[in-house]
Amino acid sequence: MASPNALPGWSIVAPAAGWAALAGAWAGLSGAYAFALAAGLVASVLAAVHHAEVVALRVGEPFGTLVLALAVTVIEVALIVSLMLAGGEAASALPRDTVFAAVMIILTAMLGACMAAGGSRHGEQSFRVHGVSASLVTLAAICVLTMVLPNYTVTVGGPYYSASQLAFVAVVCVVLYGAFVMVQTVRHRDYFLPDDGSAGEDAHAAPPSARVALSAMGLLVACLVAVVLLGKALAPSIEAGVAAAGAPKALVGVVVAAVVLMPEGLAALRAARANRLQTSLNLALGSALASIGLTIPAVAIVSLATGWTLTLGLDAKSTVLLLLALFCAAISLATGRTTVLQGAVHLVIFAVYLFTTIVP
Repeated sequence: MASPNALPGWSIVAPAAGWAALAGAWAGLSGAYAFALAAGLVASVLAAVHHAEVVALRVGEPFGTLVLALAVTVIEVALIVSLMLAGGEAASALPRDTVFAAVMIILTAMLGACMAAGGSRHGEQSFRVHGVSASLVTLAAICVLTMVLPNYTVTVGGPYYSASQLAFVAVVCVVLYGAFVMVQTVRHRDYFLPDDGSAGEDAHAAPPSARVALSAMGLLVACLVAVVLLGKALAPSIEAGVAAAGAPKALVGVVVAAVVLMPEGLAALRAARANRLQTSLNLALGSALASIGLTIPAVAIVSLATGWTLTLGLDAKSTVLLLLALFCAAISLATGRTTVLQGAVHLVIFAVYLFTTIVP
């Protein structure tokens, strides 16, 4: 961790480099310039992780992980809504595809990598079961209500909700996520705090000054906006690469979701390697909850305002993979202790999800 009284120079230069790369893209540079965009993206991600950790030291847990999750999700929602407005009804499945990819990446790749990396370095890691259980039960409810139930309602045929059903489910998502945030930050905040045995070597690091924390917060927002816009600028290159490889277009959504989740994923992985699995789980599950709990209500408002039909229900293959990921996460995190085995299982499920996306 950096000095509490100063931010390292590279963490200030990195977002500037990302925005400079964006300026080139907006000026019309293309082709091989995609490599410059990718470099700016990586620099912005690394800087975002550093600034998020500085803010987390100042505000403490679980507020630190909540700051990063909410910041990324608000920007992600803005991006999805803007793409919906630009694409019209042709983009009706974009929110579902993006949210599903984000949830699967978090539950399988992110959780798996954290448990595997932490387990291989520290053997067995512990965390508070009550907080993780609260996160998983809320996530399971929102996932099923938004991406599975639409396939079985009969008011409107197909994987859709009627207008009244969509409005009701949007309100339910806001209520569930609001209740979770209240429990996480006020009512049962201790459920989400690391216990003494897994606090990690930097748990008692000195907090940064208010000036440094405010600077880090501003730079964090700049980094996250740059990450999302760079991901959007790279999307045509990604689409061209996917088409050239003969892979399904759904893979583009997976890549874009992975880009958006990179700051949180890297921060969670670093925490797990530092023996702070509780922080990793707060980041991962909090990100999934924020992603689906805020995105669905936002796109529901757009759908109801414009009259466009919003495709929410998953196909049978995706439904099976989602339920498998939720089931395995509930079992893996039921005892309050994890090893490298649970990490390996989740990573294998992610590999299956990725492979069946490419070869459906």
